[in-house]
Amino acid sequence: MRILYLLALYLATPLVSLVFFWRGLRDRSYWQNFSERFGFGAPSAPDGVWVHAVSVGEVQACAPLIGALRARHPDLPLTVTTFTPTGAARARALFGSAARVRYLPYDLPGAVRRFFSRVRPRLAVIFETELWPNLYRECGRRRVPLVLASARISERSVSRYQRLGALFRDALSQAEVVAAQGAGDAERFRALGADPASTHVTGNLKFDFELPPDIAARGAQLRSEYAAARPLWVAGSTHGGGEEQMVLEAHRSVRAAFPQALLVMAPRHPPRFDEVAQLLAESHLSFVRRSASAAAAAPGRAAVLLLDTLGELLEFYAASDVAFVGGSLVPVGGHNLLEPAALGIPILTGPYNFNSEDIARLLVARGAAEVVHNSFELAARLCALLADPAERARMGTLGRASVDNNRGALAKLLSLIEPLL
Repeated sequence: MRILYLLALYLATPLVSLVFFWRGLRDRSYWQNFSERFGFGAPSAPDGVWVHAVSVGEVQACAPLIGALRARHPDLPLTVTTFTPTGAARARALFGSAARVRYLPYDLPGAVRRFFSRVRPRLAVIFETELWPNLYRECGRRRVPLVLASARISERSVSRYQRLGALFRDALSQAEVVAAQGAGDAERFRALGADPASTHVTGNLKFDFELPPDIAARGAQLRSEYAAARPLWVAGSTHGGGEEQMVLEAHRSVRAAFPQALLVMAPRHPPRFDEVAQLLAESHLSFVRRSASAAAAAPGRAAVLLLDTLGELLEFYAASDVAFVGGSLVPVGGHNLLEPAALGIPILTGPYNFNSEDIARLLVARGAAEVVHNSFELAARLCALLADPAERARMGTLGRASVDNNRGALAKLLSLIEPLL
């Protein structure tokens, strides 16, 4: 099975690299530091902690751990790897000089060896669901303790990994600690081959994030700039495949009831900004782009603000009356529901939340979020909430309480990591 896996890797790597090259024609960040994907690049300070967070959501999730390690061990070198340019950009913005940021290499044996020779970690911490057999094998070969932090795995993923037999059993046997988000995740990791004695339920580290202290003021400033006397709702981290069309159909219905309503639409992937702008043009809904000059971006009576900048979604959530979190009306798996919950914003989400099903289930059960299945239901709930400030406040209060009551995963994770340091 290992030979077949290696063969598949060697065949897939040129195709993946070609995809990055093609995307780089529109977004040059895909070309930057490309050699790191093959294990090259500048060396890091040795004997530090390496933390891997695949993309933006995982980078946000690892931020509390990076902050805690920095506070407890100020001289400990920290390296954060990610796989996407947006993840790398977010990591640099969050951590600044506190951590060196680089790309994770492809799971090719040579690339992995070069990566370890340059990073030389004393501890590896992998966030959420990243199972790379050669990477894990090299941790074992170099005797680098491996921790799977805030680890999660879906039932559908388990069946897929189990079909690959010993390959992933051997990979998980390298883990010194599996810190699972929930009891179901822990059982699924054990079923895949993780050591039962080393598999713990620590909760979801995403609950331990801290909002910027000035987030309310920043949200208020955006609200006064774009919608001082208008209803405002945000569709965050949206995807194609029909989801954005459903969002726009819902907004047409909202505008029929609230003619001044403004939609802030934030596509998940920056390379799609122009594509979504074209979709908006074809929809005949007037729109402006956040990236435009101050004069051109003035909202006026525009129906939609296209959020085509990075790092501002949280501020627009703080400015909004209602938040719809995307990747959930199509089978992508959903995105971060906790940010609007922590801000006290009522949440609408589609039915596809398997990326964070425990969080979605919790927020829905507590009354902080509601599930909609199509543009009609989305529009109906938006109109009801925009017409009912008391209901918005009730849902927002329940969202804040849900986040606050589930903090504590960081302390549990640190208690497992500290002995390895």
